[in-house]
Amino acid sequence: MSKKEKPIVFISYSHKDEKWKDLLIPHLKTYQNLGHLDVWDDRRIQHGQDWHDEIKEAMEKASFAICLISADFFASEFIFNEEIPYLLEKRKNEGMPILPVLIRQCGWDAIPWLKRIQMFPRDSKCVAKDYLGNEDEVFNDVAKNIHNLATDPAFTLPSPSITSEYPAIEESKIDLTRLPQSGSELFGRSKELQFLTQSWDEGDLNITTLVAYGGVGKTTLVNRWLEQMALENFRGASRVFGWSFYSQGTGERVTSADQFISASLKWFGDREPEKGSAWDKGLRLAKLVREQRTLLILDGLEPLQSEHEKGKIKDPALSVLVRELAKKNSGLCVITIREEVTEIKKVEAVKEKSLEEISAQAGRALLRVSGVRGTDQELEHISERFGNHALTIQLLASWLYGIKGHEASHALEINLPKKGKSQKEIFAAVAEALDKQLANTPEGELAQLMGLFDRPVEDTAVQTFIQKPAIPGLTDLLSELPPVEMEKTKARARQKKLLLPESVHTPQITDAHPLIREYYGERLEQEKKGAWEEAHLRLYAHYKATARELPETMEEMAPLSTLLLHTDARQANTRRPLSKCTGKRSKGKRNISTQKNLALTAPDSRSSPPFSPPPGTRPNRGSGKGTRPLS
Repeated sequence: MSKKEKPIVFISYSHKDEKWKDLLIPHLKTYQNLGHLDVWDDRRIQHGQDWHDEIKEAMEKASFAICLISADFFASEFIFNEEIPYLLEKRKNEGMPILPVLIRQCGWDAIPWLKRIQMFPRDSKCVAKDYLGNEDEVFNDVAKNIHNLATDPAFTLPSPSITSEYPAIEESKIDLTRLPQSGSELFGRSKELQFLTQSWDEGDLNITTLVAYGGVGKTTLVNRWLEQMALENFRGASRVFGWSFYSQGTGERVTSADQFISASLKWFGDREPEKGSAWDKGLRLAKLVREQRTLLILDGLEPLQSEHEKGKIKDPALSVLVRELAKKNSGLCVITIREEVTEIKKVEAVKEKSLEEISAQAGRALLRVSGVRGTDQELEHISERFGNHALTIQLLASWLYGIKGHEASHALEINLPKKGKSQKEIFAAVAEALDKQLANTPEGELAQLMGLFDRPVEDTAVQTFIQKPAIPGLTDLLSELPPVEMEKTKARARQKKLLLPESVHTPQITDAHPLIREYYGERLEQEKKGAWEEAHLRLYAHYKATARELPETMEEMAPLSTLLLHTDARQANTRRPLSKCTGKRSKGKRNISTQKNLALTAPDSRSSPPFSPPPGTRPNRGSGKGTRPLS
């Protein structure tokens, strides 16, 4: 470590253990006054600062972390779901030392990562009982250990290493790149995280399903669990594979699992992934998955469920796969979905977990970490008033933070339906308030653009809009932005929860929650029809230019299927070029049928306009009203 650097010691603790933290700090301050350390705890946050961001920044800069262990430490949602995963990830990637100090006896030995780290004091003793009145002995030992490391000229942060009791998996045996990026905050889900870990460890279940409507945080929960599992080398898994079927639209759709089946067969080692019937492919894939203990994640399965037979999977290959794994599976399949899967409902080795809503306490935490001010009782009341719905609460927090003082009481200014209010109506009321607050801002315009799509948007498509001339009423500000400012606009939109965090796998993609898409899509069509039409004409031209002349695979057909979504801007302008564009290109080397495969690969073919689209339909509307499927 460079002598010019002053290593930061980050203290993670429950406020119920503050008296013990106050006894520890003087021992560290001794070395701080010598210029060897800098001690950070959350009492350094000044009034009015965003304490969530301050804590994150402190953890980023920290060279050492001290965790004051007690039952209250693990009971803290913020510590358990935010601080600990971040610190463990930093320990894994950067070798940052973590020094746990057992303040009060608790079930610490049930925490896998903690069992492998040297605890202070030794021999399972705790400060509050075994060193009561003699706490200095323990705290001096902790401070001296950190000082010795920080001042040793030969000391460098150890190389990243995995100390898990489970053997490491080859990188080629892990593929989670197709899972969507999600929000980072996760509150009130410790029981669900524990449920997933137990489902894997105990091995009694073949499939677990996480069931909830949009915006509750199913994907965030799974992503956080996978992060924790990764720190443990996936706890004995031989292979880990994830796939998302949800193209981020909000309604029913006619779609296919062909791409998933083909890619999965190839990844699991099938030599002829295109061979055989759908039924045969499903059986082969189930057999391959069973051969080794596999963690399989199927995210957003609802697009593959039938609208006529509630909950039934309509794709034959996927239906066979799920039913076979439900009967026999050496690993675990985790499914996130909005409705129960009827085919496996009564299978003993399948368990469903409902995530209908977060708790009022978790809603309070979401508001608190977003900088909203108010008492615990006020914040919990507001969470309940707005349905305890995670995304709604996050947008509400963004709106409140945009008001001077950030006071929770301003939430009462948002008018909600008095009787029979649905969660969608509550969400729309909050989204409208935030939309008005962001009027005439680049991030507000960027959020509107998300309403034109039902799936993640590549940056090249976004460029179609922000280049001049501006689309009046839609990109007046965005068209003037240089690239650097555009990135700043994205960052602000993500901070407001209007966009999802940047994907580590596909940074060239911009993504938004489906409920955000639906809200802005409806507003655009209803209130800015001219801009809506011009935007789809530009997208039509973009996807026509990017589609391959003779596509040979389902992936290469994707630009054509997306192109169909944007042919409704003007019937007279689109019908001729569409048939010209798709006619020749449907005759690739593998003789792909445009009519069949565009329907299979289209983001939402129920809501995709047909070759002669009726006027007034909207490509990304989930209901499909006013449209007819490709025929």
